[in-house]
Amino acid sequence: MTERIDTAPFIRMPEPWPAATHDKPAEAVAALQALYSRNTAFLRQALADLSRNPRVEGRYRACYPQVTIQTMRYDQVDSRLAYGHVTAPGVYSTTITRPDLFKHYLTKQLQLLSANHGVGFTISESDLPIPIHFAVGSDTHVDADFAERIGRPLRDIFDVPDLSLMNDDIVNGEMDVEAEGVRPLAPFTAPRTDYSLARLQHYTATRADEFQNFVLFTNYQFYIDEFVQLARGLMASGGGGYTHFVEPGNRITRAGESEPSEGVAPPRLPQMPAYHLARDGSSGITMVNIGVGPSNAKTITDHVAVLRPDAWIMLGHCAGLRNTQRLGDYVLPMSARTMCWMMICRSGSPFPRSPKCKWRWKTQWKK
Repeated sequence: MTERIDTAPFIRMPEPWPAATHDKPAEAVAALQALYSRNTAFLRQALADLSRNPRVEGRYRACYPQVTIQTMRYDQVDSRLAYGHVTAPGVYSTTITRPDLFKHYLTKQLQLLSANHGVGFTISESDLPIPIHFAVGSDTHVDADFAERIGRPLRDIFDVPDLSLMNDDIVNGEMDVEAEGVRPLAPFTAPRTDYSLARLQHYTATRADEFQNFVLFTNYQFYIDEFVQLARGLMASGGGGYTHFVEPGNRITRAGESEPSEGVAPPRLPQMPAYHLARDGSSGITMVNIGVGPSNAKTITDHVAVLRPDAWIMLGHCAGLRNTQRLGDYVLPMSARTMCWMMICRSGSPFPRSPKCKWRWKTQWKK
């Protein structure tokens, strides 16, 4: 692969990728995929070369692709849309990772942006480096003794994950738009997304690619047992419209099979094991046993959020229901007392509450 060399810090990089504007969303997504594939392949090849010949000559760097739009007017859009529109004139941009995984979502988002604002999409290289750990994929690990073999710390040769870049400033509304000059086009940056994709593998013992668009969270094992039994039965009987079932350890049972044909069961279950009943287009069901405690719930939802699922719901075991209530009734809790310090710090009260009850609980807490 051809490469360019910056003489100052002696950084080896792929050849510059010329920015190009595309009117068709499918072409823009294809350009994102091509740029991302080229740049991650460059880093993987550099790592492979150094593994064979640990002679270090400078640093290796490749950057995330980005998509940018510009609109000059206020447009009338459907206010019910959760994405695919912007609220004011300006320049909007976001860095992109794993366009193969997010192809359907990206295509839909760009189609909506095109329909709502009539904009084109400029695809270019950002100045945000891809950490080597995120370039090699979830099934490959940069082993600890690599630095010893080459006699240099890994961060001297490649960019590594920088936690200061993996924040939630955008989604929390804390980004300083005036200072940045460019408004965010997505709630998560590429490094923040990559970080969560890696953590999902760690916490659930399944690849992030296997997560479906409809997610069930639970803290009761008997729900998991029922889900697993149902999924295995569907696979054994031909799938019933589902293609495969994934269990921790990336054990995959395909439609028509009665036992997993891929993967290895982990020696012990992970912190939050996940199970995926998959359909084409990721339109199946994922179920995660989040265990006990709000810290687990916050952790898993922070990471699943980057996948932009269509819906998620917590499947619990409610107590204190009235005998007038029936299966399917919608129950809106007004508040619940908690002694969890994390929730108290975030909400300012031991009574997490709905917005309508804000004043009432605020006065009660002051008393």
